[in-house]
Amino acid sequence: MSDRFDAHAAVPASEGGSPAWFELLLTVLGALALAVLFRLFVAETYEIPSGSMLETIQLGDRLLGEKVTLRWDPPAAGDVVTFNDPDGSGSTLIKRVIATEGQVVDLQDGYVIVDGRTLEEDYVLDKPSYALDGHASNLSENVSFPFTVPAGCLWVMGDNRTNSLDSRYFGAIPVSSVTSKALFIYWPLPDARTL
Repeated sequence: MSDRFDAHAAVPASEGGSPAWFELLLTVLGALALAVLFRLFVAETYEIPSGSMLETIQLGDRLLGEKVTLRWDPPAAGDVVTFNDPDGSGSTLIKRVIATEGQVVDLQDGYVIVDGRTLEEDYVLDKPSYALDGHASNLSENVSFPFTVPAGCLWVMGDNRTNSLDSRYFGAIPVSSVTSKALFIYWPLPDARTL
């Protein structure tokens, strides 16, 4: 019985067909292809270069954003998302979804009101949410309030309301521009937590 199993034992690649260096090259190329596919379709890591999401996300934090659920579960109010910069700079921005299509956003006395209800936003640490009068980008005319979020769009704002260029500046963003939903901060370890 043992002779039968020995006859079917694996033969090292260097003794069989391809040379070892070729097998190693195929392994490395396969791993690179898997990494690229993972990054394109499953998840991506991001390093935060600005303070627009303070105190939720710190300058220099690294986080993981997942892409898979975007295919069947569009971003909802409260989700932290990454998206392509509406000004076409090629940068990726990160903000919190405040309202989705058809919802009415208003800013009154430093508070965000969606569909007539004032949002409870512990994450803004009592920073007021004012309109950015006179700061319209070339992508939108001065955003006026109340603002109805168009079909297929999201209203996004940074948690650091006094230092964030967001939908108050560039208007609503297309859902199609969202690149991931932020899952968790993984580095540095003292900041690690789910979002």
